Amino acid sequence: MSVRLLHPDEYELGTRSSLDSEGTFNLDEADFETQTRGRPRTFLRSSLPVWLTRVLPASWSSSGYRRLQPPKPLLSGASRRSCHRRFFLRRLCFLSHITLAIISVLVLLTAIFCPSYTRLPPHYASLRRSVADSDAVGRGNPRNEKVFIAASIYDNGGSLAGGRWGDGIVELIDLLGRDNVFLSIYENDSGQKGETALRELEKRVTCEKAIVIEEHLDLYSLPTVIIPGGEKRVKRIEYLAEVRNRALRPLVENPERRFDKLLYVNDVVFDPLDALQLLFSTNANEEGVAQYRAACAVDFINPFKFYDTYATRDLQGYSMGVPFFPWFTSAGKGDSRQDVLDGKDAVRVRSCWGGMVAFDARYFQQTNSPVRFRSGNDLFWEASECCLIHADIQDPQTNLEQISDTGIYMNPFVRVAYDSTTLSWLSTTRRFERLYSFLHNLINHLVGLPWYNERRAEVPGQSVQEKVWVANDQMVGGGSFEVLERIAGNDGYCGRRGLQVIVEHRVKGKKGYESIPIPTL
Repeated sequence: MSVRLLHPDEYELGTRSSLDSEGTFNLDEADFETQTRGRPRTFLRSSLPVWLTRVLPASWSSSGYRRLQPPKPLLSGASRRSCHRRFFLRRLCFLSHITLAIISVLVLLTAIFCPSYTRLPPHYASLRRSVADSDAVGRGNPRNEKVFIAASIYDNGGSLAGGRWGDGIVELIDLLGRDNVFLSIYENDSGQKGETALRELEKRVTCEKAIVIEEHLDLYSLPTVIIPGGEKRVKRIEYLAEVRNRALRPLVENPERRFDKLLYVNDVVFDPLDALQLLFSTNANEEGVAQYRAACAVDFINPFKFYDTYATRDLQGYSMGVPFFPWFTSAGKGDSRQDVLDGKDAVRVRSCWGGMVAFDARYFQQTNSPVRFRSGNDLFWEASECCLIHADIQDPQTNLEQISDTGIYMNPFVRVAYDSTTLSWLSTTRRFERLYSFLHNLINHLVGLPWYNERRAEVPGQSVQEKVWVANDQMVGGGSFEVLERIAGNDGYCGRRGLQVIVEHRVKGKKGYESIPIPTL
């Protein structure tokens, strides 16, 4: 009997014999739907050209037919959940890569085509060229303006005066011209290393100077307050105001010497050229002359985080938003925030500090009542001495909704830092900081910034009712909060509830001040 190839419909598993299989195909390897009648028995993979066998899938058998794949088993519930998790993770990973790619492109495009505070105004670039093209003493002071430089420092290890800060002061004096500068530095409680470093810096200074080092500042020589419990303590702000004022003493001791600008420098790392821009370029008029009562740098504690939120208030007296660009909130008219987004070099504010501040010196040299740093009067109402000084040099504001300018500006072109690494990064991070503005505004609204200040809108000279602490030794707790009617001052926008006092016996590695709990209002 001749061998007959079975049609699939005729196949029965139980009647297969070795004879029936001869010359046909192996069931385990066959695909019925690919079988056709009359396929030559000699059509083998081995008979194909070598190049064709290389491109055929490995599932094709040597007889020329595709192998049947075993059926996939049904997945259990746990397996399905595991499969879903893997699918979710793959999808999440994919979306993460896409998001990262979009952000990278946005950062790159912003840094190239729309960087923030990197393209200097013409008069800034002109001053930079003047400094770069000459070695002459005073090359950075085109009008030979007289500048009083003041600093009050605590330099326990001597790294400030003996490091980059000291180098910056020396270079700045050279750029301003030694005949145009008076340097006043007050240092206290810094120890032997601090004193040695400052004495070495003093030898390098070529201008007129007053370098005062106090081994220890007697806290009992300062005004004290009585805190709940009856103890007398020195307010932290009272202490800070005192040491800052001691750096201004040469203005009183040499009244015949007049200055155009006063530059106050904190313990920051700065570029001396930036100090020149702050002094002579901020809010310049058509003649290129800077116009301001005060102009502040912007200080950073890391490449992204603005530091001096305690002393800074926007044009309407609101406190700051989250401490990254553009720093100010959209509360009220949001003028300060908009000035930053517009890239202005004179961002209108009511107060600022930023680690380095240039003042119109006439406010400190007035014959009657020259301005000085101070603290507030209320026990549990704190305001930075660096904010109060700005309250005292501006005109009283009678209508917050109509404030258009105070003469006090923050200059984001001028940036300082509290370590060299942070300063080196600021030229890079500013290039793409515009991208933060949407997220900044969103977070401000989510966390409720700016914080509410019950005295922000007070008009100086008006009668107001305020809740203040009234000391009373006869009461449990030493006093209570009472609502009193009194005349509003000019500094309500600076303050907030709180009280910090100096720690008289400071322990190394600990802060020199502590917070006193606020009694129940």
